[in-house]
Amino acid sequence: MTKVTKQKRFFRQAKRAFGAVATLLAMAMPLHAAPQGEIPFGVYDPDGVFADDPDVTIEHLFLPWEDVFLPSLIDADAYAAARGRSILVTIEPWTWNRSERNTPDRLLKGISSGEYDQYMSSICAVLNLFNSNVTVRWAQEMEDKSGQFIWAQWDPKNYVNAYKRMVDICRTNAPNVNFMWSPLGYEDLDIYYPGDEYVDIVGISVFGLQAWEREILGHEQSFKDIVGPRYDRVVGFGRPIVVAELGYVGDKGYVDKWNSEVRLAYPEFPNLVAVVYFNQKEVYPWPDNHGKPNWKFEAHVIGK
Repeated sequence: MTKVTKQKRFFRQAKRAFGAVATLLAMAMPLHAAPQGEIPFGVYDPDGVFADDPDVTIEHLFLPWEDVFLPSLIDADAYAAARGRSILVTIEPWTWNRSERNTPDRLLKGISSGEYDQYMSSICAVLNLFNSNVTVRWAQEMEDKSGQFIWAQWDPKNYVNAYKRMVDICRTNAPNVNFMWSPLGYEDLDIYYPGDEYVDIVGISVFGLQAWEREILGHEQSFKDIVGPRYDRVVGFGRPIVVAELGYVGDKGYVDKWNSEVRLAYPEFPNLVAVVYFNQKEVYPWPDNHGKPNWKFEAHVIGK
């Protein structure tokens, strides 16, 4: 299988779903409609509020590689396959429980020694059983300086070596998955790039917070304002680009504007092939005392 063919696998199901007539099932909660547009749309949607939206064609999963209940992944595949969705799996190399294991040095030593190889191999062995097309996103936003992730701001060489090791392990257990290298989108991201043979797709993150923009920047930002420089920093790698995490919160006018923009096919962004919404409350405080924004679709219009 050629690399070009592999790069296309992630989006095959998404494109096939366009224009299809979906039969809506009986629902316990109301249908949430994806923003209108041409670009494939995905969600991280742990509450299942987009369960019956035919416009959602990518299902995003977040996993801690420790303490994950592996049989639940089979259920996630069945859920996505029933809806014709491909799957993006973000594997975070830590435990979501409070633990002394969650330190940068402990993680790096464990990866270097091979202690954590079993976690990646076990998860990828299950992913290999999926009926859905799968893309693996490991240790995202590695250049983030906020302190949210224990793998961020490692020495770039250490990060690259760890990323390559995990991709090699995953490929051994799941030879047909794609791999997404996913920086936040900051200026120094290129020093963490692991090389073309380890990257099928590039992800970036895009979040719009109206209150913060007004207070700190003095003006509101559009989707295009944020995507533009981040896209420019990764387009040179020559890979398809996905907004792997997307969220926006503000008043109705602000949110309506973003809704009208996020799925446009911009001629200046030809490599941008999908956006994936983070339909959940933020888990880490926004800077400058802006708390934890609630990105959920049912809550992201302030004052409605």
